[in-house]
Amino acid sequence: MAKVTVIGAGSLFFGRQAIWQMVHSPHLNTGTLALVDTDPVRLEKLEKLAKMVVASEGVSLKIEASLDRREVLPGSDFVVLSFAKDTVRYRGLDTVISEKYGIRMCSGDTIGPGGVFRAMRELPKILDCARDVEELCPDAWVINYINPSTVNGMALKRFAPNLKSFGLCDSLHMPHVKRLYAERAGLVAPGEKLTAEQDAKFDLRIAGVNHFTWVLKAEYDGKNVMADIGEAVGRRAATETDGGDKGAKAINNDAIGYKLFQMFDKVPACVAHTKEYVRYWQGHGVTEEEIPELSLWETEARYARHREMWEQIDGFISGATPIGDYMKTFGPDHATDIIENMVGGLGKPFYINTYNDGAVANMADDAYLELLCDVDMNGPKPRPVGDMPRGLRSMQEIVLDTHELTAEAVATGDRALLRRALLVDPLTNSIGDTEALIEDLLDAERDIIPQHWYGGQGSLRAAG
Repeated sequence: MAKVTVIGAGSLFFGRQAIWQMVHSPHLNTGTLALVDTDPVRLEKLEKLAKMVVASEGVSLKIEASLDRREVLPGSDFVVLSFAKDTVRYRGLDTVISEKYGIRMCSGDTIGPGGVFRAMRELPKILDCARDVEELCPDAWVINYINPSTVNGMALKRFAPNLKSFGLCDSLHMPHVKRLYAERAGLVAPGEKLTAEQDAKFDLRIAGVNHFTWVLKAEYDGKNVMADIGEAVGRRAATETDGGDKGAKAINNDAIGYKLFQMFDKVPACVAHTKEYVRYWQGHGVTEEEIPELSLWETEARYARHREMWEQIDGFISGATPIGDYMKTFGPDHATDIIENMVGGLGKPFYINTYNDGAVANMADDAYLELLCDVDMNGPKPRPVGDMPRGLRSMQEIVLDTHELTAEAVATGDRALLRRALLVDPLTNSIGDTEALIEDLLDAERDIIPQHWYGGQGSLRAAG
């Protein structure tokens, strides 16, 4: 009879799948799904859709909806944070302004100025939610789905230490990610699932900061298959065409993934973001690269994509698309998959953003990493990984320091720490440009950045 409260239900990358899983799972579909959003039109649509799916499937799942999270938080066992106000617009601003200072971002929501300023927009609201959870449902698990996942996860651990919390990203959704690498290692045919015996023999270990994760070990029945995986990526790179996803996060991913494998002897597990964490495709070299500089986050194309998603929802609500097709259209979501596992005691492992606790032996216990974890109602317990290779480890530590400084700067409103976070960030180039970039972004986003960043402190330069 678990109650799952989703704050930011209008985030369609999560909301639609959450409805699917809550209805589908016998461990969840006798409980409650509470939907929260600040947009009344979107909230009404999602509430109506959820109730239609519940009725169509004949389950007893209770649906609640509110514009005020405090109305539905009491009794919650899980609180999923998935909101982002006008994120397409602001990521566009972050990207365009950063390009002026020689920084190219294809996603703009985790590392670089885009990651820092998204945290400035979202983290204060996350901490507000945390205070409400502490008051109204202090035993609930808080699952953060909002980028930058590491920054926000660190902040919840540090500034809401009494809460039970962890972070998620859908890039390493089990068991799909393990099957993908089994396919690339030649262990299974495309689309084929691993048998239980194959799964047991395939030792796959992925770890790192969220969006900067790497395949650190890949062995099948004791044989190293890392090179097989890397060369499979190379073969895909050789046939990479413009016929697929043309979004900035997708372009040249196989070519970049293969190049990084050649350079570091490890396979990057989240190339769509990792290519933004490294400085190699920022366009600064004097020698022409075979892989072009990063494409920039495409604001208008993202708006169009969101419109299509809402049109799909409208189709179900209007009856233009039979509601009975809903459960055939979508599938499980990472967060609700994990919630089902926790409630049902199913014993499945999942990749979760949490404290290292010795999993990566040569990194600090409180390093906030994405790790394969056993997870039950007591929370995630990371499985052993081994060492992070030298070189990759130093890059991980720089990113962790950037995220740690960002979390502290945003939570405390400290301008000096804000500047330091961006000076440590691997994408920034000079002190002067960094200071000017911060000023430009603060000016451009004055309507959403908390006002204490402007109140009587003068410019960043004057603040010293």
